[in-house]
This record gives sequence, structure tokens and C-alpha cells, in this order.
Amino acid sequence: MKTFNYHSAKDVKEASKLASHNSAFLAGGMTTLPSMKLGLASYKDIIDIKRIKKLSGIKVTSKTVTIGAITKHVEVANSKEIKKAIPSLTALADGIGDPQVRNRGTIGGSIANNDPAADYPAACIALNAMIITNNRKIIAENFFRGMFETCLKKTEIIEAIEFEIPQKSSYQKLPNPASRYAVVGVYVAKHKSGVNVSITGAKSCVYNDKDLAQALKNNFSSSAVDNVKISSSGMNSDIHASANYRANMVKAFAKKAVDAC
Repeated sequence: MKTFNYHSAKDVKEASKLASHNSAFLAGGMTTLPSMKLGLASYKDIIDIKRIKKLSGIKVTSKTVTIGAITKHVEVANSKEIKKAIPSLTALADGIGDPQVRNRGTIGGSIANNDPAADYPAACIALNAMIITNNRKIIAENFFRGMFETCLKKTEIIEAIEFEIPQKSSYQKLPNPASRYAVVGVYVAKHKSGVNVSITGAKSCVYNDKDLAQALKNNFSSSAVDNVKISSSGMNSDIHASANYRANMVKAFAKKAVDAC
């Protein structure tokens, strides 16, 4: 592991000022630290933001659930307020990794990292989330750009994520038996304005399947999914699952999610 400068920022302004093209923000460190240890990433400066109180906490209103960026997965999973407002979100958090990961990993870190098989990006798309940074507010569908890529600028810090409370929702996934990442994960959410069907694990980046969403908007039942053709084109293919298998699982888990709503 190469040497680096460690900084413990007291507030968002200081953290942003310390950031550069060769730095990384540290909260839970679930991806950053292993990547550094394995030589997959190196940074001149590591900026620890986990002591910034402004970035933690949960707030629930009649329309939204807002979660601070350094709020841990276990805090989301155990929140009675969130469970009452969006039970599918607490269930998602409870299915991330193992107890060690859930007690260290943070929601902001997961979203900023944008792993193609991560769970929280699917929640952001399905629940019409607004990503709130120190500079702006970003609609979730504009936030995730590609594999491990977001629209965040180098000095930009996620402060909170604001989720819209749906009429009904469910997240269902086929977990990798070792990592618990989604081989395929499908988050279905029905809102007054329509339906979102966000898919993670299937392609290089989370996405909203417009065909499934339209079919469910017309007829919110698992039978409506049967009429939608899911192409394997662009699907991931690896030792865990082929592209064709993932395409079939998207359909199967979409039906499962609808039935669970």
C-alpha cells in the first residue's frame, strides 16, 4: 500500500477545499481501502469525512425520505421511520453484504462509487431520488453515467439523498452467494406519476427499463411483464451468469417484485 496524506475534515467546506484530481473522500471505505491495498487505486490525499455531523441522519416527511450521505447501511435497515415510509428501502439495506459491511459502509459512498451490481443506485432510480451535493441537486437518472462513473466533480461531495415515497414498491435480487452484490436486482416502484423499474447487476450501469415501466403503468400486475421482451444485448456476461441468463432473471425478478408490492 503506497503512502498518502491523511486528512480528517471538520466540515464540508474544508473537505471540498482539500480535494484534487488525485484524492479520494473516505467514509466507510468499503471500496476505497481494498482497492488501495490491492494496488488497483492510489491517491495522494485521503480526506476522511465520516466525522462531519451535517452528513449524517435521517429525515422523513409525508412525501420524502432524506438520508445523510455518511449514514450507514445498518442505520437505514433499522430505521423504523424509513420502514414505515418505504419498507422496500430498509429491506434493500438489510440485504447489503454482511454485518461487517453494513456496520461500516455508507449510502453516499455506495452511490458515489456506482458499482454496476450495487443495490442503492437501483433505489435512487426507482424512487426518483435527488442527489444533494455541496454545489447542486442532481436527478438520479442524470447522476449515474456508466461503470463506476457518475456526474460528480472532483471537489463535489454528496451531502444527502432525498427519496420520493412511492405508493408501493419492492426490491428483489438474485444475490451473489459470496459478496451479496446483485447478479441481477430489480426495484419496482409505483408513483402517482407513473412506474419505475430500475435494474442493477444486469448491465455496466444501473438503468430504468422503460418498456417494463410502461407495461406496468398500463397494468400493474406480474402478468403484464410476460408481454415485455427483454433483450440480452448489452447485458453483462461473466463467471456468475451469462447475458441470456441475466435477461431472463430481469423478467423473473421484475415479476417477483410486482407480486411483492
